[in-house]
Amino acid sequence: MTTILSTTGAAAPMVDPFGRSIRYLRVSVTDRCDFRCVYCMAEDMTFLPKREVLTLEELDRLCSVFIEKGVRRLRLTGGEPLVRRNIMSLIQSLSRHIEAGRLDELTLTTNGSQLSRYAKDLAAAGVRRINVSVDTLDPDRFRAITRRGDLRVVQEGIDAALAAGIKVKINAVALKGVNEHEYDAMIRWAHGRDMDLTLIETMPLGEIDGDRTDQYLPLSQVRRDLSERWTLTESAYRTGGPARYVTVAETGGRIGFITPLTHNFCETCNRVRVTCTGTLFMCLGQEDARDLRTPLRASEGNDLIAAAIDEAIARKPKGHDFIIDRDHNRPALGRHMSMTGG
Repeated sequence: MTTILSTTGAAAPMVDPFGRSIRYLRVSVTDRCDFRCVYCMAEDMTFLPKREVLTLEELDRLCSVFIEKGVRRLRLTGGEPLVRRNIMSLIQSLSRHIEAGRLDELTLTTNGSQLSRYAKDLAAAGVRRINVSVDTLDPDRFRAITRRGDLRVVQEGIDAALAAGIKVKINAVALKGVNEHEYDAMIRWAHGRDMDLTLIETMPLGEIDGDRTDQYLPLSQVRRDLSERWTLTESAYRTGGPARYVTVAETGGRIGFITPLTHNFCETCNRVRVTCTGTLFMCLGQEDARDLRTPLRASEGNDLIAAAIDEAIARKPKGHDFIIDRDHNRPALGRHMSMTGG
């Protein structure tokens, strides 16, 4: 990949109207995925035309402007980022920012289906930590949740990542009546391999085939249930994301809780998201957004992009308004998580 150097001068740091310094960028590199998880997508998805999606070179350039403006953590997401053709060329190019000390961390969230193929290359490119989505340890249930995933392939990918020296965190969406009886087993499995486990409340994003009020399981309830069987101690550990952690005395491992509904994490939000089409969302749970693709393609220099980013950060909201109950059983937002970036 050809490296495009910035033409901006000293970049102004990104501070939103509430005094939060924006240090964390999540970038979706594709809306496509080889799974169709029941809480994320409809089974019959229509994906974006390729012409609307930023090229790898454009993604590199856009990420680099954000890094100049103070981003220290960069996470690549999707859809499934590792199904994007030639994705390693982007990751290898972005790793220059780690080598130069401009970026503290380059990481990604993945469903694990392609990890066996890419684990060694990811480690060589400076990826030290990844999140892998595993909602169940039952192969049949895994296929039912993902509609097409193979748990064995994902576990082989996790093995490959660990063997390559990459720290793995397991993400599991809490689904009422589906996987709530598995959390003890998942704790033992994850902590037995020195992997943290993070539980996530289902988020009301995008139309799906099911009813999210049937899926929704409050993590406040899950934590109370777990505390009856495990000794949970508050932890100051943070990764820069929204999870709040406890340490499990019996295993020495950590459990994270991401609770956008029962207890939102907005007051300390230092994150923004860019979609694969170059749309900047200042908040996952709000529709307000800024087109960055147009200024990106309007000039070879980066001044227009930087100005558009500044304008957007100046209106980053205080937080979201997610609600999920029988009176609000429609999605809070029409866009799917795969569009915004998981």
